[in-house]
Amino acid sequence: MFKNFVSFIALIFLIVSCGGKKEGEAIKLSEAEEQELLTKASSIFGILPNKMPGSENDTPELIELGKKLYFETKLSVNNTMSCNTCHDINSMAGVDNKPTSPGALPNTMGTRNTPTVFNAGFQFVQFWDGRAADLKEQAKGPILNPVEMAMPNEKEVEKVISSIPEYRDLFAKAYPNEKKPITFDNIANAIAAFERTLVSKSRYDKWIAGDKSALTDEEKFGLKHFIEVGCITCHTGPLFGGNLYQKMGLVKPYYNTKDLGRYEVTKQESDKFMFKVAMLRNVELTHPYFHDGTAKTLEEAVKIMAEINLGKQLSEEQLKAIVAFLKALTDPNLAKKLAVR
Repeated sequence: MFKNFVSFIALIFLIVSCGGKKEGEAIKLSEAEEQELLTKASSIFGILPNKMPGSENDTPELIELGKKLYFETKLSVNNTMSCNTCHDINSMAGVDNKPTSPGALPNTMGTRNTPTVFNAGFQFVQFWDGRAADLKEQAKGPILNPVEMAMPNEKEVEKVISSIPEYRDLFAKAYPNEKKPITFDNIANAIAAFERTLVSKSRYDKWIAGDKSALTDEEKFGLKHFIEVGCITCHTGPLFGGNLYQKMGLVKPYYNTKDLGRYEVTKQESDKFMFKVAMLRNVELTHPYFHDGTAKTLEEAVKIMAEINLGKQLSEEQLKAIVAFLKALTDPNLAKKLAVR
């Protein structure tokens, strides 16, 4: 009996030492499993292009003008706010990290969370409710919005910019074939041209291109869970989102029922609580989350979305791995820049 007991203990030791998983250690995918994951990911998400749609027509002069306008506070009613105020690309990840953003005028506040401007031009529409078709149309909105930059009308915007000699020269170079190049339409067009240069990539892009060392074992398992749990019901394509509308609370109602989402644009009953699916690139840096900015952490956001849109309670292992993968969608250069701010 003693020999049998010793043999049993030896067998258990062998199993634990050879095949057991240490606490906190991610199981390593086999080469075949990783190749299968790579194939699935390529099919579901594709590859993020190096240039945004429409950028083929953007000249250096137009981009230079757009960059200056992006940081121009005179586009607001009291010279206090620029595009960069809320979509900060210098010290933040194209956002302001606030639940909703204050406007130029005192006691004004936006009603929705500010999304990042990085990679925004790859999305199928702009704004949470899709009311703008592209970056140019989107750029016009905040300038005239009374709770944002609050300029009274297009003519006043043109008047202000026309009064600045430097802009008269820059517009003439950017629009050489136009007699009166300083128009509200051209202002928005130039800002959009600059925003089309804000392409941001990550370690995931290296992995999908064939560098298997670009992701950790835990991040690869996070991607596997991301697919298998059903996050890809909404978050697909190169941006991991940004390419369709979906109901906030597909399985269980979301607690905030005040914002009716796309319904405010279309007035169609079927569009109630429908929002553009958020893109997940750089999501680690763009907190707080959701259209109302109520989820403070990435872990909280993932748990809530799994529950209300998939009807699932994630295990701690699933949650930890998925969050680890989502952080692999961060642009390392952007993260490094923000780390030293």
